[in-house]
Amino acid sequence: MKIGIIGAVAGLCNGLFGSGGGIIVVPSMIYLLKVEEHDAHATAIAVILPLSLASILIYFTNNYFDWNIVWKVCAGSVLGAGLGARLLPKIPVGILSRIFAVFMIMAGLRMLFR
Repeated sequence: MKIGIIGAVAGLCNGLFGSGGGIIVVPSMIYLLKVEEHDAHATAIAVILPLSLASILIYFTNNYFDWNIVWKVCAGSVLGAGLGARLLPKIPVGILSRIFAVFMIMAGLRMLFR
């Protein structure tokens, strides 16, 4: 039940805000499901794929994409994802959690003070 609720909230956030895998799933798995942090980050990546596919289907059918931007961001994202996946196991949990917290705080502040 708890896992299903986490998934539903993550899906809702992904559909509304374009994020949910990392922002919702990672902290939920760490604090509610007691998953080790490295595993939570890696598992969130697997969760993001079906979240994104569901959202993409709806956004695509409503023609919300700027394909010129999509292709360019995708190219950089693939390179960054490969680098991040290789670095994840090498970063100690304490540092990983602080880096993640800083990104979440920065994103929150940016949205609050736009």
